[in-house]
Amino acid sequence: MTAQIFQLVGIAFVTAVAAILVKSTKPELAVVITIAGSIILLLFVLEAFRGSIAIFTDIAAATGLNSTIVRTLLKMVGIAYLVEFSAGILADFGQNSLADKLIFCGKILILILAVPILESVLSLAGELIGLMS
Repeated sequence: MTAQIFQLVGIAFVTAVAAILVKSTKPELAVVITIAGSIILLLFVLEAFRGSIAIFTDIAAATGLNSTIVRTLLKMVGIAYLVEFSAGILADFGQNSLADKLIFCGKILILILAVPILESVLSLAGELIGLMS
């Protein structure tokens, strides 16, 4: 894991230096370099995360949680991270308004995904209240 963080930092610095060097002569190419470096960083982290998904499955099995709920929670977290990452790139390019709209849309998607979980929680609460009566 320690080596991976150094690789991530290295990729980020190489991307930044390349974008800065190219920016004075070809500003449009600097944008492409920054986007490419950002995508490489994202893919690198997603590959590292892929190996950890089994941990969440094990946790769900050990706690008796429905695997659908765990998958939904992981999707929600993934959407949040991806939207934040993408909005940061948009903000870097001066597209703050578009970044704000992307964050808003991401929140709506997360809310939509949360509805089945909310229904499960309310159903459980109703069962618990019925047991107490």
